[in-house]
Amino acid sequence: MARQMLIPQIGNADLKLLRIFKTVAECGGISAAESELNTGRSTISKHLSDLETRLGFRLCNRGPAGFFLTDEGAQVLTATDALLESVRDFRTRMNEVRQKLVGTLRIAAFDQSISNPEARLSHALRLFSDRAPDVDLDLSMLPPNIIEARLQEGQLDIGIIARHRPLPGLDYMPVHGEDMYLYCGRGHPFFDAPEALDLETVRGARYAGISFNSPNLQVGQSLNMRSRAVVQNEMMLAMLVLSGQYVGFIPAHMAEQFEQQDKMRRVLPDQIHYRTSFAAATRRAPEPNRLTRVFLDVLRETYPAGSPAPQSRTPADVGGRCG
Repeated sequence: MARQMLIPQIGNADLKLLRIFKTVAECGGISAAESELNTGRSTISKHLSDLETRLGFRLCNRGPAGFFLTDEGAQVLTATDALLESVRDFRTRMNEVRQKLVGTLRIAAFDQSISNPEARLSHALRLFSDRAPDVDLDLSMLPPNIIEARLQEGQLDIGIIARHRPLPGLDYMPVHGEDMYLYCGRGHPFFDAPEALDLETVRGARYAGISFNSPNLQVGQSLNMRSRAVVQNEMMLAMLVLSGQYVGFIPAHMAEQFEQQDKMRRVLPDQIHYRTSFAAATRRAPEPNRLTRVFLDVLRETYPAGSPAPQSRTPADVGGRCG
């Protein structure tokens, strides 16, 4: 007797049910998924039951005990991610064949760039939207290490990250830069006595820094600063500095408003500062799809000269180069 396949073929109805299941799983339950799916609980529950009937096993518990995936449901969720990614790639490639710019472009950036006068990402997005009005955008703000990992896994198309440690599997196109200074907040001992400071005194301060491999981490280490607090983004770092208990490196454009309000002050600005340059990173293989290539062309128009390479401006006695 021929072996019976569980699903003879996967059609649009199956993909719809799998997308619903994925959304419910990511939201953590049917009630939480209502607004995301714009569908009532009873309808969502029926769709899940239909999918379970189709597959032949239970995917999740959704009773009084709360929502959780079964072992089979967790495996189906992993397989669903891979399937939907394959479908997306197929659609993108077919659209390239048709020479029509449609689909979704996934872009991630690290932290604050909207206040940076050198960053013209909003201008690039406007040009791209004019050039590809039917393309949807999926924008996110993530730590650089997560951006790099997702680029390599094919979960992102473009990442705007600092150029400090190029990975062999990624290509980098220079874009903008930003100047970084060490800051303290009102209430910190350094705030009212800047003239009495020296490098040794600064090295003894409570230091807050970025926790992952980055220019911030490298410069902190070169200064022999001991991290007393670590953060995943510059917004949280700024909050620690504003507490008056920590010093930390913050982009000058981000700190400007707090300086004007007399809530932050630069620490030894003539001796301790550095420049970070950013790049648009893409996965080297397989070759970027057409949507990604078009956006890279837009970035080249937006930043015709790119961004200068990062340079150290810290004296040699700080120890090590900053970048």
